[in-house]
Formats: sequence, C-alpha cells, structure tokens
Amino acid sequence: MEWGQSDLLSPVVRDDDVTIAARRRRKSAVAFPSLGSGSPAVSTVTPARPMMRNTPASLFRQAVTPRVPDVSSIMATGGRTPRYTHTPRNAGGSLNLDDSDWTMTSNMYTSPIMPMENTSFFGDDIANLSSALLKEDDPGDAAAASLFPEFLGSFLKHSSSAVFELLEDYQTLCQEKVNMLQHVVLRAGQNSKTAGVCWLLQQENCSWRLITSLYRDRVQLAMEDDIMTDIAIPSESEKIVVEQLFQRDAIIRQSQLVVDWLESIARDQVGVFSDNIEYYAKNVCWENTLHALKLRRKSSAGFSVPLVTELDPDAPLRQQRPLADLDREDDARLLKNLFTLIRAGMTEEAQRLCKRCGQAWRAATLEGWKLYHDPNMTSVSRELQPVEGNPQRGIWKACCWRMAEEEQLNRYERAIYASLSGNLKPLLAVCESWEDCVWAYFRVTVDSLVEKDLMSSGMAHQEVETLPREYLEANWTMEKVFEELQASESKRVLEETKEHYHIIQKFVILGDLDGLLEEFSDWLAASKPLPSHLLRFMSHLLLFFRSLGLALKEEVCVDVLKAYVSLLIRDQQTDLVASYVSQLPAELATAQYATFLETVNQPELRPRCLQLATDAGLDVAAITKLVVETVRERDDTEFTHHSQTLETGTTKDDQRKIDIIDWLLFDPAHRAEALKQSNAIMRKFLALQKHDAAKAVFSKVPEDSMKEIYCQWAGVGQTAPPPAEDENSIREHLCIRAYLEAHEAFTDWFSHSSSAPQKPAPAPEAKFTERVANEMREKEYQTSLSSWSCRLDVLTEDVKERIYNVLLFVDGGWMVDNRQDTEPDSERSHQMAALRSLCLPRLSFLLLSVLQNSSRHQEALRLADIISSDQHRLYQVFSKEELRRFLQKLRESSLALLDRGLDPLGYELQP
Repeated sequence: MEWGQSDLLSPVVRDDDVTIAARRRRKSAVAFPSLGSGSPAVSTVTPARPMMRNTPASLFRQAVTPRVPDVSSIMATGGRTPRYTHTPRNAGGSLNLDDSDWTMTSNMYTSPIMPMENTSFFGDDIANLSSALLKEDDPGDAAAASLFPEFLGSFLKHSSSAVFELLEDYQTLCQEKVNMLQHVVLRAGQNSKTAGVCWLLQQENCSWRLITSLYRDRVQLAMEDDIMTDIAIPSESEKIVVEQLFQRDAIIRQSQLVVDWLESIARDQVGVFSDNIEYYAKNVCWENTLHALKLRRKSSAGFSVPLVTELDPDAPLRQQRPLADLDREDDARLLKNLFTLIRAGMTEEAQRLCKRCGQAWRAATLEGWKLYHDPNMTSVSRELQPVEGNPQRGIWKACCWRMAEEEQLNRYERAIYASLSGNLKPLLAVCESWEDCVWAYFRVTVDSLVEKDLMSSGMAHQEVETLPREYLEANWTMEKVFEELQASESKRVLEETKEHYHIIQKFVILGDLDGLLEEFSDWLAASKPLPSHLLRFMSHLLLFFRSLGLALKEEVCVDVLKAYVSLLIRDQQTDLVASYVSQLPAELATAQYATFLETVNQPELRPRCLQLATDAGLDVAAITKLVVETVRERDDTEFTHHSQTLETGTTKDDQRKIDIIDWLLFDPAHRAEALKQSNAIMRKFLALQKHDAAKAVFSKVPEDSMKEIYCQWAGVGQTAPPPAEDENSIREHLCIRAYLEAHEAFTDWFSHSSSAPQKPAPAPEAKFTERVANEMREKEYQTSLSSWSCRLDVLTEDVKERIYNVLLFVDGGWMVDNRQDTEPDSERSHQMAALRSLCLPRLSFLLLSVLQNSSRHQEALRLADIISSDQHRLYQVFSKEELRRFLQKLRESSLALLDRGLDPLGYELQP
C-alpha cells in the first residue's frame, strides 16, 4: 500500500477480512458518499508486506504492521472476529463473575443491534438449537458447556509449532458460542445467567485476540534479534523516519498493537450503525439556520433568539451566537457519532459521514495527520510521483491542540481533535469505560513517542514548539499508563480495573508474567470460586506460555491446572481429565489421576479412563497401584486379636476396597501388582475375621494370574526365576487360598453337624396303623441318620485335611516367605507374623473342636504332637493363655478316652 493511500487505521483494523462489520458492508451499500477527487484515494485493504520494509506509521493513528510476514493473521481473520454488542456495565460493582453470583449482570447485557436478516447465526439450525436450550434450567451454561471438550480438541490438534493457529481456533470457538448465546438471550428475555456467560466469552475472545497480536510480534522480535540488528538509515522523509522507528522500537510497535486491538473491539461494537444514522440535514450544513437566515433576509424581521449571521465553520465561535435549535441537536449527535467512529478506528467512515451531512470542511480537518513524504527526493525516475501527506502537519497539529483546549466547543468535538493531537485531558473527559481509557492513554503514548523521534531526527516542524511543555516532556510508558488508570477519578473505571479479564489483559500488555501468575495465585486462594470459563481460559493461557518456552512460576502453573482438573472432575468431564493431568509434573500427575480414578464408580467407564491415561502418556501402572493403595490404607484399623468381639459383616467401605482391585485387572501386564495389592487387602480382612470380604477379593483375582506372571517373566527372555517379590506374592496368595478353603470347609462341617435329623417320638397307646407309621418314621430316621453320619465323616475328613494344609504349609510354614533376597517391607512382615498368631491358633482350636465333636479324641491328642513339634514350631504362635486353653481341651479328650477304658493317650490299657 502507498502511504498516501493509507488511512488512520492499522492493518489489523483496516483489513476488510477482520471484522464482521466490514464483511457486512461488502454485502450492503454504505450510505456515505465517497470523498471527492481532491482527497487521496483510500484503500481499505492492507496486503501482506515483506518484513522490515515499508511500515507506514503516523503520529496520530499509525498503520503499524507487526514484524511478521502475514499481517492479516495478527488478529482474528474474517469470520472469526466477534461482533460485540454494546455491553454497559454497572459502575457500582466489578464484574468478576462466578458460577454462583450472576445477579449483577441482569442489566449488563443489551440485545444486539445488527439487522437480523444479514446475520448468519440466526439461521434455522441455530434457532432450533436455541429453542432447545431455552428448555434448560441454565441455557447459558448448557450452550457453552461444549467449549471444554472443544478447547481440548484444538489443543491436541496443534503442535507447539502451530501455537498461533491454536489461538485462532480458540477465538473461533469463543465467537461461535457468543453468537449462539446472543440469540438465546434475545429469545430468553435477557436471562441474566446466559447474558453473564456471553459477557465472559466475549471478554475471553478479546483476550485471545490481544495475546495473538502481541505475542506474534514478540516471538518474531525474538527470532529477529538472533539473526539481525536493525540499522537506522538517515532520511529526509517523515514517513521513512517513522517507519524505521516502528521497525526498531518494540515498545511503540506493541503500544500501537494495543490501540489496534481496542479499536477493533470498538469497531465490532459499532457495527453498521453509521449506515443507519438519519439527519435532517442532507448534503447541506446547518440547513435550519440557513433557512432562518433566508427568511430574515426576505422579511427583514428580527428573531427573538439571536442566531449567527454567517455560516462559515467558525461563525458560532467567532460571533458567540448559536445555531438553530435543530442544527445544534444535529451537530451534537453528529459529533458524538464521529467520535464513536474515530474511537473504533473508522476515520474514513467519519469523513464520509461529515461529507454526507454537508460538512466536508470537517472531513478535511481529519486529513492533516498524514506524515509528509516526497518520493521524488530519492527517486531516480524522471517521472514525477505524487507527494504524500501534509507538509504543514505541524501547524495542523498545533491547531488541533488549541481546538481541544477550547472550552466553548462540544466535548466530543474537543475529544476528536484531542485524539489527533495527543491531548490527553479532553480525550479522557469522554472516555467512560476501562477500554476507552486504555485506548486514550496508549494513543497519546504512541503520538508522543513518534513526535519525540521526529524531533530527535530533526524532522519536526517549528510549530511543535508551540505545544505545551507537559506534552513535549511527557515520558509515557506502559507501566505508567496502568498506574494512571489505578488513580482514575471514574468509579466505573476503577471497578473495571478489578475485573479478572482486564487484569489479565493488563499483564499481557505489560509482558509481566510473574505479576500475572501472582494474581492467579491470589484468585485461587480466595474463598469465592472462579467462573468455570475463566479457569479454562487461565489454564490454556498458561499452556500457551509454556509452549513458547517462557519462564513461569511452576508452582502457580501447577495450582491452576490442578484447579481446572478438579473442575473437570466435578463436572464429570471424564474424557478431558487425562490430557490436562499429563501437563503436570510426573509424580503429581500420578497422584492427581489416581484421585480422579477413585471417583469413577461406573465399571463401564474404567477401561476408558485407563485408555485415555495411556494415550496421554501417563504412568498407568503407577496410577492404578496408587489408587488401590490409597483406598486400602485409608482405614487405619489395626490388626485385632481374634478373641475380641468384631463386626464381621461386609460394610460399604469394605466393598469399596473389594471393588478397587478392579483397576489392576484390566491389563494383564499389571497382574503381579494385582496379586500384591489383593494380598494386602485380604490380610486386613483376615485379621478382622471378615472372611466373606476376603473371599470376594480372592474371587476378583483371575485364576490364571500366577501363570500369567511366569509367562510375562519368560516373555522378556528371562530363564532365571521371577523376582523374589513376585514369588513371595504368589506364595502368599496360595497361603490365603489354603486358609479360606479351610475356613469354608469348617463352615460346611459346622452347618452340617448342626442339622442332624431329629429322632421321631413314638405316639403313646398307639394303634396298629399308628405303630406302622412310627416304624416307617423310625426307618426313615435311621436312613437319614446314616446318610448324615456318612456326610459328616466326609466333611470331617475334608476340614481336617484343609486345616492341616494350613498348619503344615510346605516350605517353611503358612505366611512365611521362601525368598528373603528382596527389599524389606516391615509393614508386610509385621502383618504376616500377626496373621500367623491370629489365624493358626484359631484353626487349631477349630480342628480340635471338629475332632472332639466327632469323638476322634485320639486324633485330637495327636494334634498336640504337631503343635509341639520343633519341625513346625507352631507353639511359638500361641500365647500362654491360648496354650492353657488348648491343654484344657486336650484334657477333656483324655477323660473321654479313659471313660472308654483306654489310657489318656487313647491306647489300650495293658494288663
């Protein structure tokens, strides 16, 4: 683009593909007449230009092209820029919204002002969807809920080399939801929660646009600093001097990007209202005053109210006389709308509006900002080229400053010329919001920096010296701008400086990531919960910074991600958790995902959760182990001696421990760990005599687990035995199996022995038929008794065998490890020793009871030999009290044998 063809807009705002308003103008004819042939042709498209060349810049509203090859991609591209409706905010309170407090937004959101027929998001599909959303209790949250999986989808789609494409996707997603919510708000009748969600997403979209713009420039700057150094080339052209300034000075370039960003937002808010402005005057300036003057000339009559007698632009001020009332009203509305257009960076539209209303002279006053450049001074061509810009820009600037200081002028007219001359005070007088004030400060900052550079280069006009000293000596910085905002006299601006998104935007502009993370930390520590969409934005913002390799406070990043993960868990966003947990440090990621898995109670979801963890690169083995250990160790009940009274039923907590072992059974590779953890759970149940619970855990473990462990070991090419830890776990599993089988055999025996058939009582003085019936019942009884006795003998042999399998467990004894070449586990060793002391005496008493009740007293006495044997050393697991009771029981068997005529040990007496 030639400098003479540029307008007051930056490439970001000037590109027709940037805003919805611009796209809409391509569809409908703009009512403004084009500028006359005397005005420079104005192009509305800035083509992408080579880096470091031809960067147009002006001290008023510079067309700043950041140092990237693709200019049009700095901000959101066509179809992506949001069409923001004007959102008046309550001056009495901040809009740091959370999920529980939406009342303050009831008057915050106003309906969009764009025509419905030209708005794409009012299609049939959107209308049908919004109708469905209106049936929800909270349509705003329902409509925006899909942002969570969509943001993750975009995050996973783009690699670190495409981070700016990722940001554009974020903007697109936010804008789509804003479009939807605007339609829902219209149909829902200003539902406050939906309006609040819409405002949050609008602010988020604005923030992504700012981040994209600034960090494109900062990343490009970092890349250029590594490969080249800018060299200022002396020039006789204001345009070239300022171009070089914007190329070498990142501060002014990024300040201009902030101005571009704020104007693009305002441009979307403006929409196409300029096409719909109606004035009574059409191509004639002050037609009511003109008509009145013509009538007075014809009638030679005076007026009760004195009016101007001349109609040149300076007449009202020079003559100190007013215009006609209607003209004054029209002028006031016109000036306010002109400032609105300039605030939105639409100076060209403002000029068209001026000319359309018959004030071409006012349109001309908006032309003087352009930097002077005569290409013929350096051109080797003989053909003369047109001169660009305003050779008397210094005089024009001084006049603009004085007009901004003129108190008799309309405050919006003063603000218009203040924005063109860098006069801050009159400009702030009409700035109502935080965005307006930031725009004013940064516009003046850019103006001041450009003017100083021109002065230092010797290019400034003498008229600049007529500007006030405070302007020439002002040393504006980004930090100073925000300090001034903190001291604003506007209550509304002060409140808006506390809004979450404005705080984020502030620190992004400053590039102060440490300060931003401190704010994040304070927000997380506050008692009031953050809005879910804000927390999502914070998380993805930190992930973006991390992808750029920026230095961040790791502990704050971790806290933000943990808070977001907790939010996803709370909202049952199961499919999203693993990907964000994987962004945490490895050890913490394992703990966080294990905590999440504890909440997954639906069996059908568990394999999916583990697969997602695997896909995200998490250590699934460590996670599942931690899940089981956490639930298993949550109960701090100590091992209890069997003589104490216990509740042996299976509780809800017990069932939770039983079910948690499932996490280790999905993958056969985790079978060894499943065996270890199930053993640990069953040890606790056995100590508490919760045999049913122990059996439930045992039944969870697949029967082929031991075979699978050996196969896995052999599969990695190992010929040696499996590790000692695995072999000891297998042995312990077999020990528990033997104990449970023995206990089950005793239960069967006890149940059968308690159900002996009852002998029928003979009826007294029975008749013949009754005696026959008695005899038949007696025979049935004898048959049943014989069957019962046979069955009891079988069960007795079975229970005796199974209990002996425990008492005489092979290779060292029950619950004794074979291999000691493993890392010591004091807790496991203690529990196994305790189980020997708890279970072996109990089984011995049970076996003794079975033998005595079966009148096998001689076998009962042989049990004493086994317990006292030094080979097995079972006596060591008995307490003194248990041994005393055991001997007392044996005494009963000896007495029974004596009653049979045998000696105390069951042998026949010798004569």
